[in-house]
Amino acid sequence: MTGPDPTPPGPRPLAWLDTHACARTEAGLRRRLSPRPAGPAGGPALDLAGNDYLGLSTDPRVVAGATEALRTWGAGATGSRLVTGSTALHAELEAELAAFCGHDDALVFSSGYTANLGVVTALTGPGALIVSDAAAHASLVDACRLSRARVVVVPHADVDAVDAALAARTETRALVVTDSVGSADGDLAPLAALHRVCRARGAVLLADEAHGLGVRGPGGRGLLAETGLAGADDVVATVTLSKALGSQGGAVLGPAAVTAHLVDSARSFIFDTGL
Repeated sequence: MTGPDPTPPGPRPLAWLDTHACARTEAGLRRRLSPRPAGPAGGPALDLAGNDYLGLSTDPRVVAGATEALRTWGAGATGSRLVTGSTALHAELEAELAAFCGHDDALVFSSGYTANLGVVTALTGPGALIVSDAAAHASLVDACRLSRARVVVVPHADVDAVDAALAARTETRALVVTDSVGSADGDLAPLAALHRVCRARGAVLLADEAHGLGVRGPGGRGLLAETGLAGADDVVATVTLSKALGSQGGAVLGPAAVTAHLVDSARSFIFDTGL
């Protein structure tokens, strides 16, 4: 038998969290969750914060569809999409999303965040260049950081800066990333001008349509459709199903060669449980 450990306790390894919490509190930067009650009746009379732009999250038709899907398929996908997590319902959703938005193909992810992580990292990597708008969503920023590509951040909506970054590149592959509709300001990206630059410089344009789907373009098909760029062979879109569509999940839309490549190489698709 051995006696008590004579080694005196060392410093608490997570003590730094207390210091950071105090600093955030003093600066007024603490974040807190504010649970809301169920149903629209218990919510605010006027919602200026939520992303349920069209009110579909509580639409009886949407709720009935979700209820029927639960009864038919169960409460979970049961595995990653490459194992047991792909269902006929996923394939139907992908086909309808691609057709509605005017793209060749679609691949559904568990969220818009994982869709951005998957497509940016899979289309770039070491030896590629990413030109990112300074106001890009956090998921695009994180994707750039994970990509191991060289990243150039340009001023918001500055087409000339994008052109200069592409013109100066030494990399063979290049990807330009931007939100189509600003998540905070609601301004529109100059997609037509960006695409002209991308095409002239041999780059791919990736537009995050999270805030464009459902509210821009013909029938809500997004800003790419509005500018006539949906379906172009050098354009890729990401969407989320959790805003205007009032649900959950995300997707990458674009050429079939892109979605096939994502199935082979997008880690946030391969190793994530299916939607």
